[in-house]
Amino acid sequence: MKKLSLGLLSLVAAISLVGCGNSDEEKTTLKVGATAVPHAEILEQAKPLLEEKGIELEVVTFQDYVLPNTTLDEGELDANYFQHIPYLESFNEEHGTNIVNAGGIHIEPIGIYSKNYKSLDELPEGATIIMSNSVADHGRMLSLLQTEGLITLDSNVDASVATVEDIIENPKNLTFKTDIDPGMLVTVYEQNEGDAVLINTNYALDGGLNPMTDSIAMEGSESPYVNIIAVNSGDENRDDIKTLVEVLRSKEIQDFIVETYAGAVVPVSE
Repeated sequence: MKKLSLGLLSLVAAISLVGCGNSDEEKTTLKVGATAVPHAEILEQAKPLLEEKGIELEVVTFQDYVLPNTTLDEGELDANYFQHIPYLESFNEEHGTNIVNAGGIHIEPIGIYSKNYKSLDELPEGATIIMSNSVADHGRMLSLLQTEGLITLDSNVDASVATVEDIIENPKNLTFKTDIDPGMLVTVYEQNEGDAVLINTNYALDGGLNPMTDSIAMEGSESPYVNIIAVNSGDENRDDIKTLVEVLRSKEIQDFIVETYAGAVVPVSE
């Protein structure tokens, strides 16, 4: 009986070890590229939720808008989280990549900032407006200026792809500077270059600005520029990618976004 008991215990231990080995093998690792704020912060918040579902999340932080896509295209990332759909479409066209939208997570309203003026109405004749060199954002920024009554765009041009050349009415004779890297916009604002600077919310937050209190105007939350999880074509059907999107759209993460960013970042559910 003693030998039999020892044999059974050995068998149970062996089965347990095998079970542990299978558990480790079944764990999935997802490597996701993101810009620091708010994307990487949101992903960090999602880590324990993904861990519960057997997914270990590795977040790789980038400071620009090009490397997250080129690194994804080269297969060094499973996904990235930093861009909206118009930028993705523009990037694919320019670089010949085949990156697709796996699901929308949030919207970051663009804000207008000024060191010298408290409202857009105060902008003087010939004021200099600074925008980034990201052409994919120009239509969005110009649409905001049009909504605020500063300019009128050619109605024959799709506003989402409009450029400064499509401005047909400019009552204040505003001057546009469009050669600034997005990551430098906060620095340009802090150095008081130009009369007004349009800054993407992620860079504003990363630079210590509060879009809700520091901007003199802000894009509405109905903006179509939803920030997405992007993957190489075909990977959007992977179970781990679907789970990532599901977790980022969960109530826990949406509540975190609302409470943390107070309207500067707006969650979406589809």
